[in-house]
Amino acid sequence: MSETASYASKPEDSLGRLYGTGPSPTRSEFQRDRDRIIHSTAFRRLQHKTQVFLHHEGRHFRNRLTHTLEVSQIARSIARALQLNEDLAEAVALSHDLGHTPFGHAGERALHRAMAPFGGFDHNVQALRVVTRLENRYAEHDGLNLTWETLEGILKHNGPLLYPDGRPYGRYAEEGLPAGIEDIPAVADLRLSSHASLEAQVAAIADDIAYNAHDIDDALRAGLVQLSDFEDAPMAGPIVLEVEGLYPKVDAKRQTHEVQRRMITRAIEDVISHSARLISDAGITSAEDVRQAGKTLIAFSPATAEAEKGLKQVLYKRVYRDEAVMRPVRESEAVVERLFTAYMERGDMPGRWGEAALQTVDQNARARIVADFIAGMTDPYALDEHQRLFDARPEFR
Repeated sequence: MSETASYASKPEDSLGRLYGTGPSPTRSEFQRDRDRIIHSTAFRRLQHKTQVFLHHEGRHFRNRLTHTLEVSQIARSIARALQLNEDLAEAVALSHDLGHTPFGHAGERALHRAMAPFGGFDHNVQALRVVTRLENRYAEHDGLNLTWETLEGILKHNGPLLYPDGRPYGRYAEEGLPAGIEDIPAVADLRLSSHASLEAQVAAIADDIAYNAHDIDDALRAGLVQLSDFEDAPMAGPIVLEVEGLYPKVDAKRQTHEVQRRMITRAIEDVISHSARLISDAGITSAEDVRQAGKTLIAFSPATAEAEKGLKQVLYKRVYRDEAVMRPVRESEAVVERLFTAYMERGDMPGRWGEAALQTVDQNARARIVADFIAGMTDPYALDEHQRLFDARPEFR
């Protein structure tokens, strides 16, 4: 790796891990985090979890794993250009969706509703539970024993959870902090009122760049839209017109790829240029300056941010709310809700999960066990459990 900037996260300056480990002669601490994440069970499960379109419908739609790999690649590209620590950016990118439920955001909404009496469900906090408690690979401890910086990035890559005065920040203003946030084991306080590292912020914006581009691609593969439907869309429209003008006789599949790669490239270049300006203007010289800056420093330029917001509105109207998408969404939400109710009533979960639930008399604790179990499911396993419990298997058609 090339030399990093003064404000990049330095593995030698890491606050460390909850459980001490000896030094590695071949890998930095952030590289070790990346490798632990890749080799985890939760990471492998992502290949069978829905992104937007149910994974078993075929047609090469993205799933959580392929999406995660795309986010990781984009994050590394941005981190390299800004002279940040690529390995930390990659570790956060690879782990940012580990807390997601089966059936994409539909499953998350359903589980959040079911968990409302017990503090709700938040996929970022769940990702921390996965890497600190639920992965049980190591002989000496639960969890993956990641560095403080990676844990911070998983929790706060979308921004702080609190204002400096203690008020809930952003999307937490209405419902308050998610349950379980006070019970995350880490070597030091995760500082809920500060922004995370630049590397974590890079992972967050890489997520936006990836799904804007690939949701268009998947929607076209699903036959919900045609490329020409995006000619008037913010962000995508000018690129669609450019590609159609350059390659009028090329088939739609190749045109779509040209649009997708141009969208990703231009978004990355915009982020690099604007973020470098923000970092310079804020006088950032250290990783601690980043946490004390009081604002996000990795961002789209104002014009691109406005266009990106407009594109999301177009995708929401033309893709996410299409009945072909909403029909399986409604059914998958019902699957998650039925599983939650059945497990709470009967504790009928396999293995250690069922044993733990039956031994727990506290309903809040029992609900968290059930949520952990459901959140860890793949789409096919959730359907298998629904078949076992209710003798019925939704087909999502």
